[in-house]
Amino acid sequence: MTTLHDAPDSRRKFLQASAALTTGVSGFALLPTMAWPDDQGINIIGPKPGYSPQIGTLVSMMTWMRAMVLHSVKGLSQKDLDYLLDSKANSIGALLLHLAATETYYQMNTFEAKAWGSWPDSVKQKWDTSMDLGEPARKAIKGNDLDYYLKILEETREKALGEFRKRDDSWLMSVDKDWPWGPTNNYCKWFHVCEHESNHNGQIKLLAKRLPGAKPDSE
Repeated sequence: MTTLHDAPDSRRKFLQASAALTTGVSGFALLPTMAWPDDQGINIIGPKPGYSPQIGTLVSMMTWMRAMVLHSVKGLSQKDLDYLLDSKANSIGALLLHLAATETYYQMNTFEAKAWGSWPDSVKQKWDTSMDLGEPARKAIKGNDLDYYLKILEETREKALGEFRKRDDSWLMSVDKDWPWGPTNNYCKWFHVCEHESNHNGQIKLLAKRLPGAKPDSE
C-alpha cells in the first residue's frame, strides 16, 4: 500500500491543503512564514565542514534555533527588552542573557570538565543573576539595547563553536555517570542547551506579543 510517507507528491499536496485550511488560525500553520538566506545552508540539518559528523549535526540544530531567537527579537527597543509583563515575569533582555549564561556553564562543564556549580566566584558573580533569573534579574538586568545582548550571545556561541572544532564524536558520546539526571553524554547536555533555547524562545515570542503597542498576531 502506498502511504503519504512513501509518496512525496501526495504528502506535499496534503501539507498544502492542511496549510490552506489553517490560514489565519494562529499557531496551526504547517508551512514556515519566513525564509532563511539559502547561502547559509541553515535548513540543512546534518554534518557541517570543520566538525566531526555528529558534532556538525548538533551545531546545525543549534544554529537553526539561534536564528529563530534572533528573528523573535529583531527590532526590539531597549524599552521592549526591559518590559515586565507582571511582577513575576522575566524581561526579554534577561531571557537573552539567561541563554548566554546557560551556554557558558555548559561550556565549563563539558569543555573544562568542571563539576556543575564549581566555577570560580568571579564567574558566578558575572553569570549567576542571569542564570537564576527571578527578582535579582528583574532589578539588575535592564537599560541595555539589543546589540548589547546580541554581542554577548555571539561571543558565547563563537567560543562554543571553537571548542567543538577541537573535539570529535567520541568526546560527544562520552558519558558523565555522575550527572544529576543519571548517566548523560555530552550530546544530551548540548541537545538540552538547544531545546532550552527553544523553550525560552517561546516565552520571548509570548512577551513580544504582549508588549505595549504590539501589533495583533497575523499568523
